Amino acid sequence: MMDIQKKKQELEQLLEDAAREDTVLAFSGGVDSALLLFLLCEKAKAWHTKVYAVTIHAALHPTYEPALAQKLAEQAGAIHSVIEVNELEEAGISENPIDRCYRCKRYLFRKLLAFAEEKKVSCILEGTNEDDLHVYRPGIRAVRELGIRSPLAEVHMTKEEVRKLAAERGIPVASRPSTPCLATRFPYGTKLDSESMKRVEQAEDYIRSLGFYNVRLRVHGEIARLEIDVTDMAKFLNSRNEIVGFLKDLGYAYVTLDMEGFCSGSMDIRVEND
Repeated sequence: MMDIQKKKQELEQLLEDAAREDTVLAFSGGVDSALLLFLLCEKAKAWHTKVYAVTIHAALHPTYEPALAQKLAEQAGAIHSVIEVNELEEAGISENPIDRCYRCKRYLFRKLLAFAEEKKVSCILEGTNEDDLHVYRPGIRAVRELGIRSPLAEVHMTKEEVRKLAAERGIPVASRPSTPCLATRFPYGTKLDSESMKRVEQAEDYIRSLGFYNVRLRVHGEIARLEIDVTDMAKFLNSRNEIVGFLKDLGYAYVTLDMEGFCSGSMDIRVEND
């Protein structure tokens, strides 16, 4: 198995080659795309080329993402742009179909391709890592179909390795928890709307403000099923009244704590096993 230093060298070379011309990077502000952005901007300086960090903002994503992404892009030295979209209506995902991720990614990255064409840029990158290749991620198929490159996946760099390199370079979001799209909080076949997703965002933001790291609020009708790290469960009990009260004020009738703890992609378990 390739060690992290070898992967780092390959990633640096890949981005060195890419930076010889202007590039477009799909930039959420998460650690994966942030590592790519900072490395890419370093390489671009030597070639006097431009790096466009493009944040696609939609109802499925937390409202704070564009501001965070802009701040990071400024620090890295990239040109930041935000594309506002209405993917719920335009990408055909309002009923949360099983292939939602594929439909959404295809819709969003076509927007990115149009942006790149306008800027006359042929090299487009995004932040899929090695771990993403081994779970249910139908959106990756859309990325490949559209010819968009995934440097981290190409060099087999895992999330843990990405965080380590980001920390070494002092990238501010090195330890930031992953924040997948808000549609992942609802079972497939559930009608999606902006109000329901906003409630989830408010709930998770509040719980994180109490000192919890990984937080997912899965919504099953009137039931709010909370996933947190197993190591945080004792702390949850100390804050139980505050958390339950906050969630009920948001409109959830029942609040449960998932005893299995935080599980990324837990809504995909039945899909993966089919």
